[in-house]
Amino acid sequence: MEITAEGIASRKKTKGALMFLRRTIAFASALALFAFPAAGADVKVGSKGFTENILIGEITQQYLDAKGIPAKLTSGMGSSVVRQAIVSRQIDLYWEYTGPALVNFHKTPGIPRAGMLAKLNELDGPNGLVWLDSSDVNDTYALAMRRETAKSMGLRTTSDLAAAIKAGKKVTFGCNAEFYSRKDGLMPMQEAYGFAFPREDIVRMDSGLIYQAVRDGQVDVGLVFSTDGRIPAFDFVLLEDDRQYHIPQVMTPVVTKEILAAHPQIRALLKDISSRLDEAGMAKLNAMVDVDKKTIPAVASEFLKSSGLVR
Repeated sequence: MEITAEGIASRKKTKGALMFLRRTIAFASALALFAFPAAGADVKVGSKGFTENILIGEITQQYLDAKGIPAKLTSGMGSSVVRQAIVSRQIDLYWEYTGPALVNFHKTPGIPRAGMLAKLNELDGPNGLVWLDSSDVNDTYALAMRRETAKSMGLRTTSDLAAAIKAGKKVTFGCNAEFYSRKDGLMPMQEAYGFAFPREDIVRMDSGLIYQAVRDGQVDVGLVFSTDGRIPAFDFVLLEDDRQYHIPQVMTPVVTKEILAAHPQIRALLKDISSRLDEAGMAKLNAMVDVDKKTIPAVASEFLKSSGLVR
């Protein structure tokens, strides 16, 4: 059979079309599964893909169920996916973090913590979203080191780290892909402190692996979430963010206006949860999952009972 340039081009077009069709069908199927939760679920709760956010989603789902509001939890979504899900009404509520929401969803940096909630309600009003009472959990990014490593390097603040790198000291840094590229992530942080990690000293990895990498000495400094239970469990120290680069990330429930109209008691129920959460308590709950290896449903149930929210 003669092979011609036209034939090759035609095959490539056909193959490309088939691949596009398969991806489209797969995406539509996944969307259909996601968009239609189990029958009888009045409230569709969403969560992101890391321990803390899955846990607060589970707490919310269990508490709503206990109060007679059937709820279904869909967990494990990325930040942009869960945001789009609530805007498009594929979910009814989830817990978001104030600072990143202002920066990434509304391109509005520089809002003081005290004014974040009001500003978010103003900006998300046209989207039909309501930001309810915030918790006292400020789960911001932080730079963690093994205590002995920080001591031997003489590092206490991020400015100390910047000075060490500018002086030529080799310091390896582990971070996730999102922080590496996001607009309030690594590059702006380096600009704020006037330094830059050499490219070869940056190791990108999944967020959950960073803690192990720091603990095992695979990297010197790791990007962590400040309320993660592995920080005290592994005896890490956090470098002081002395220029206050990392914006407040206050964990706050976001709901649609429609679900509040259908179930107005949700406002008070979510306040029951948020008023019982602070950074130390959240770190303990996270540690129960990530260090003690308890299941997320079990930890959520234990929190609700110990907090007096359910019997």
